[in-house]
Amino acid sequence: MNESTDRADRTESTVRTDLRLSDADREAVADRIRAAAAEGRLTLEEADERQQAAYAAKVEADLLPLTADLPAPPPPPPGLRTLSPDARRRLMIHAGIALAVVAIVLVRWVAGPVSFFWPGGPIFWIAVSVAAHYWFATRRRAAQPR
Repeated sequence: MNESTDRADRTESTVRTDLRLSDADREAVADRIRAAAAEGRLTLEEADERQQAAYAAKVEADLLPLTADLPAPPPPPPGLRTLSPDARRRLMIHAGIALAVVAIVLVRWVAGPVSFFWPGGPIFWIAVSVAAHYWFATRRRAAQPR
């Protein structure tokens, strides 16, 4: 988590109100105010006044009253799971071998006398194996050593 989201998660009693604000802090509060206006919690005039005050704020104490009567923002949706460097390396090796096999199969088909596209089956199963490798690699728990 970055510093601005950490500040947003803290309660009013633990926030240091004398800290200077960044543009991202002001923008996060303005976004919350816009969302509250879109939900009908604030009138357009109230939202406009609060956004002007948010952009004019210098320290955290200036922002606290602007969102004190608004509900907490919902948690962010879970992002895409990332692969560890080792898992990414293994997946790239698998994909490289798969591409080499696909190339060999396609060259064999082009050079052969068979008119129908017989490499379709092997290519499909190779693609399924790489997709399954990725799917399982992103769902492997970090606690499992390997």
